[in-house]
Amino acid sequence: MAKCMHDEIGLEGDIWFQKDRNRFLGGDRIALLDKIEELGSINSAAKAVGISYKTAWHLVNMMNNLSEKPLVERTAGGKGGGGTVLTREGKKVLEQFRVVQEEHRKYLQNLEARLGNTRQLHQFLKMISMKISARNVFSGTVEQITLGAVNAEVVIKLSGGALITSIITNGAVRNLALKEGMSAYAIIKASSIIIGKDLHDAHLSTRNLMCGTISKLIEGPVSTEVDVEIGGGNVISAIITHGSSERLGLKEGGHACAAFKASSVILGVN
Repeated sequence: MAKCMHDEIGLEGDIWFQKDRNRFLGGDRIALLDKIEELGSINSAAKAVGISYKTAWHLVNMMNNLSEKPLVERTAGGKGGGGTVLTREGKKVLEQFRVVQEEHRKYLQNLEARLGNTRQLHQFLKMISMKISARNVFSGTVEQITLGAVNAEVVIKLSGGALITSIITNGAVRNLALKEGMSAYAIIKASSIIIGKDLHDAHLSTRNLMCGTISKLIEGPVSTEVDVEIGGGNVISAIITHGSSERLGLKEGGHACAAFKASSVILGVN
């Protein structure tokens, strides 16, 4: 499991012993065993780890049933009036689990060291975790901001060098705290993209024109999905009518251009 602290990625993980595809021992159950060993009472141990007495006994019975030998046993009588203790097998398992946890901790520390600077990984994980309906989400850098009376023109440069122009309000520029050189996302709905061929020299009112190779074509009875590879590992997806796809003679591996208005580009930042 990954967690972010100050734009860095730290690694955490949980260890489970498994038997017959059943989770047998994990950190929570080890904590219960540890408290039983320390306190000598399952009631006190349950309170210490924040679970009910009934749940504690349920977990203990499950561990005892799955283990070759019981891990916990009740003691009767005596000066203290009896209690609950770990068996020799329980103490052995507790010690073995601690060894595994220590080795797991060393492994994660070694992995963190090999990852080095994780800020870029953090940005990527945040990007792919976004849940939006738009098909096209591009990561880039703010290349230029031109403020007008009401609206602003913002140019985003993608990793492959392609430029995407967006028209947003000046208020949106302020709210997003956009500045040249910072990272940003350009988001375009597939239905907002027009597909054409041989448009390099065409005179169009749309600010954004990207040409490349058709990497995927999914034909449907009404609509067709067209994916155009525009360089730098970036692919732009469009949804057009099936009739338009046929008239254009679109084929995978063929050439195509994607055009869309600057007003159709939504900008986002982390």
